[in-house]
Amino acid sequence: MVFNIKEEERAIFQLIGETAAEMGIPAYVVGGYVRDRLLGRESKDMDIVCVGSGIHLAQNIAQKLRPHPRVVVYKRFGTAMFKHEGLEIEFVGARKESYRQDSRKPIVENGSLEDDQNRRDFSINALAVSLNKNNYGEILDPFNGIYHLEEKLIKTPLEPTRTFSDDPLRMMRGIRFAAQLNFIIEKKTLDSIAKNKNRIRIVSMERVITELNKIILSPKPSIGFKLLFKTGLLKIIFPEMVQLHGVEYKNGKGHKDNFYHTLEVLDNLSNKTNDLWLRWAAILHDIAKPQTKRYDPKQGWTFHAHEVLGAKMVPRIFKRMRLPLDHKMKFVQKLVRLHLRPISLTKDDITDSAIRRLLFDAGDDIDNLMLLCEADITSKNPRKVKRYLSNYILVRDKLKIVEEKDRIRNWQPPITGELIMETFGIAPSREVGMIKNAIREAILDGEIPNQYEQAYQFMVEKGGEMGLVANIKNIESDVLKED
Repeated sequence: MVFNIKEEERAIFQLIGETAAEMGIPAYVVGGYVRDRLLGRESKDMDIVCVGSGIHLAQNIAQKLRPHPRVVVYKRFGTAMFKHEGLEIEFVGARKESYRQDSRKPIVENGSLEDDQNRRDFSINALAVSLNKNNYGEILDPFNGIYHLEEKLIKTPLEPTRTFSDDPLRMMRGIRFAAQLNFIIEKKTLDSIAKNKNRIRIVSMERVITELNKIILSPKPSIGFKLLFKTGLLKIIFPEMVQLHGVEYKNGKGHKDNFYHTLEVLDNLSNKTNDLWLRWAAILHDIAKPQTKRYDPKQGWTFHAHEVLGAKMVPRIFKRMRLPLDHKMKFVQKLVRLHLRPISLTKDDITDSAIRRLLFDAGDDIDNLMLLCEADITSKNPRKVKRYLSNYILVRDKLKIVEEKDRIRNWQPPITGELIMETFGIAPSREVGMIKNAIREAILDGEIPNQYEQAYQFMVEKGGEMGLVANIKNIESDVLKED
């Protein structure tokens, strides 16, 4: 079978083949690039294997390109990489690998193309295309990878226990490919993942999370999470999520399975956004339900304050899973904490004050919060779903009206702590904080508009109630400045 080489690829492929021939070594494009091209998917990463020095091949090719790309060499791994016309091209010499039981770092030796294909994780990634003159464009497929692509099947090229024991990260990769491509993992391969699941413990959490994030970013993440759960990997890498699984009954009353509910929310949200951290908010929005679950004979099952405890759990989970402890974590934490607030605004008698407070607390994340809340509707009753979504349309309308009127979303206090201290001639103190909080509450409650003059006058009155004397001269000059 011959690989259909695109016109825009032809020049670089021919250059690689010609340069390799000058060096007296055969060269091939292998792995994910071949797989994705056969599936009709775009790919910007290209792996070149040569039976010789990949580093020297990369350097020689770079010298022939204009302008010369910068070659990045990884001597420890025997690889080199450069970027060219939107492609990231990596070069490596063909090799064979062996592993020790306690490490996923291979003992590497030079090898043939066949050796290199043998060490690949899955048959669909062991495909190679010749760039050599005698069989240019020929697909070399020793493990029936093309057939497995057609059958949408993920299978290891060698015996799966050996494949996963050698490099346990391949278990995560197999599940990731199943989620990304909507493929089935062959039964023997899947059984082997379950059998070797504990080997994942020797892999760094950073590498595991890189694969987990790719699963989360797949078109339907629940595919990957169900496989992680079924094989037992999820219990090892993310035990809090496994604790969501199951239904408990009392007096004939049961609650929904919060594990599968979470996956529904995640899939719903994934239809609307590719934002990784918003998807993480979906994963964690109910994470504290197991700890807050109570049975009340009158109300049934309750999960009071699970959003509060869940928000407290986010930093701990992020730290353990080596996720970023920066604004991304705080964004997820905020959405977990606020995810029940919008539903309370669907009542007809809701006040502008409640709307203002949500806008103030959510800030620029209000639209993402609404997306999460809408995705949280997982009822099997279509009429109920339609009603809930209609309610959220009303909430969005209310939010828009109040925001246009009061400008609370990006609210900055019209009165600063510095101005309070200057006006009353006081140092940083409890009184300064009390006055600032009183101004904020008055604006959010609608007692005064979100404007400087009214807030200034309120500050003077509040300070007076606390026994503070305002500098009238400062007040007049500041008000004049505003005018």
